[in-house]
Amino acid sequence: MIKSMTGYGHHEYQNEEIRLSIEMKSVNHRYCDVYIRLPRHLSCFEDKLRSLITSRVSRGKIDVFITWENIGEGSKEVILDKGLARAYYEAMGEIAQSLGIRDDISASSLARFPEILHVQKKEEDSETVWGVLENAANHAVDTLISMRESEGEKLKKSLLSICGSIESYRLKILERSPDVVSEYKDKLTARIHELLDNHSVDEMRMAMEVAIFADKASINEELVRLKSHLDQFREILNMGGPVGKKLDFLLQEMNREVNTIGSKANDLDITRNVVELKSEIEKMREQIQNIE
Repeated sequence: MIKSMTGYGHHEYQNEEIRLSIEMKSVNHRYCDVYIRLPRHLSCFEDKLRSLITSRVSRGKIDVFITWENIGEGSKEVILDKGLARAYYEAMGEIAQSLGIRDDISASSLARFPEILHVQKKEEDSETVWGVLENAANHAVDTLISMRESEGEKLKKSLLSICGSIESYRLKILERSPDVVSEYKDKLTARIHELLDNHSVDEMRMAMEVAIFADKASINEELVRLKSHLDQFREILNMGGPVGKKLDFLLQEMNREVNTIGSKANDLDITRNVVELKSEIEKMREQIQNIE
C-alpha cells in the first residue's frame, strides 16, 4: 500500500497511578528524521522510542510529543533524614543546658528544621515504565500509519489519473509524428520548385534531404521509452510499499524523454502536446514529494 509522509497519530493511557499522552506529527522529508520531546525522567528511553518508530516508518520528519503525569497518591513519599534530626536534637539540648532553660523539644518542632523532611517521587521500575511507554507508542504509530495509508491511497488515485492524461498526450504525438515528415517533404518540394521556377528537380537529392530530416526529427524511440516508463510507474504504484524514491527517479526519466521530443519535433501540434506533458509531469512531481 502506498503511504503519504503526512500524518498524525495520538494515543492516551491512564490508570490509577499515571496519565500518559503521546502525539506524533509527520511531514515529508528525504530521510526518516525523528524528533522526540519527552519528560526528563523518561529521557533514558529516547533511543528505544526512536528505534521503535524507525522500524515501522521509512521516511518523513516525525515530531513526537510525550507527557507523563504521576497522579496516584502513592506516587510520592516523605523522606526522613534521621542523622540530621538527631544532630538538631542534640544541638537544641546543648542550647537548653548552657542557657539553663527548659528543654521542650518535640517531634513537630524538629520537623520544622530545613532538610529533615523532604518529599520526592517514588522511583519507578524501568521495565514497567518502558512496557507502558512502548505499548502507547505502538498505538500512536498505528494511528499515524493509518492516516498515512489513507492519504497515500488518495495520492495513488491522483497519480494514476495523471498517468492516463500523459498517455493520451503521448498517443496524440504518436499519431501526429508520421505526418511531420510528409508535410516537410511537400513544403520542401514546393519551395524548391518555386525557387527553380518549375525547372527539373533532382529527386534523389530531394529524397536524401527528406531522409536526413526524418532521421533528425524521429521521436519513435522516445515515445516507446516514455510508454515503458509509464507502465513501470503504474506497476510500482500498484506494488506499494516505500516507493517514493523509485517514482521520483522514473519521473526524471520521463521528463528527459519529453524534453528530447520537444527539441527534436519540428511541429507546432507536437510542441503544444509537449507543453501539456510537462504540465502533467510537474503535477506528478509535486505529489510524489509526499510519498514515503
